[in-house]
Amino acid sequence: MENLRNKSVGEIVKLDFRAADVFSSHGIDFCCGGKISVAQACANSGTDESKVINELEALQYNTGSAAHDFDSWKIDFLSDYIINTHHQYVSKAIPQILPLTQKVAEVHGAHHSEVVVIKDLFNQLANELLMHMQKEEMVLFPYIKKLVASEAAGSCNDPSCFGSIASPISVMEQEHETAGIILKQLYRLSNGYTAPEDACNTFRVLYGKLKEFEDDLHLHVHLENNILFPKAIELEQAILVE
Repeated sequence: MENLRNKSVGEIVKLDFRAADVFSSHGIDFCCGGKISVAQACANSGTDESKVINELEALQYNTGSAAHDFDSWKIDFLSDYIINTHHQYVSKAIPQILPLTQKVAEVHGAHHSEVVVIKDLFNQLANELLMHMQKEEMVLFPYIKKLVASEAAGSCNDPSCFGSIASPISVMEQEHETAGIILKQLYRLSNGYTAPEDACNTFRVLYGKLKEFEDDLHLHVHLENNILFPKAIELEQAILVE
């Protein structure tokens, strides 16, 4: 138990993604907040530490699949996976959710003022994510692929090898933090995406879509912050030393 409580949340999820469900069920952020220990994460969220650790320990006795072993993938393949799975999801989900936020705000805003704020927050999140993904697809991820190619070739002769990938990664992580803050606001305002008793079907669909969006974005950010980015920095440093 001592070992688990001092391990970082992100490291545990990296080794077994089933742990993400454990942390999510207790309101613990495993993506942007993944660098802190289980003990600290439980303290921050006011969660029973022993209960969380017991649930994490129970995973080792569960013979079910630990889903994809993302940590074993080459980072160029992982980059493609993130684009084809998570970027594609975000690009398709945003045009579906935006009109729902607008409609619910117009119909229910007078009696549920929180949905007006939710509309504005999601619009902000959508705009920031679309720009964020474009920067990754146009600049950062192609550079990561060049690093992998350079490793295979045994040298880095491309002039675009600018010496430190840490700088653009730092920007991406800061933008992840901003998205995480907005997600927490959406979660709080929507009472954990629980629609009120007088909610219409559109209202309920909106909250279901927002919950789905949050779940996807948590995995999306986890794959970048806790697996892709650290490995890209490590690979670049190894190549530059050679």
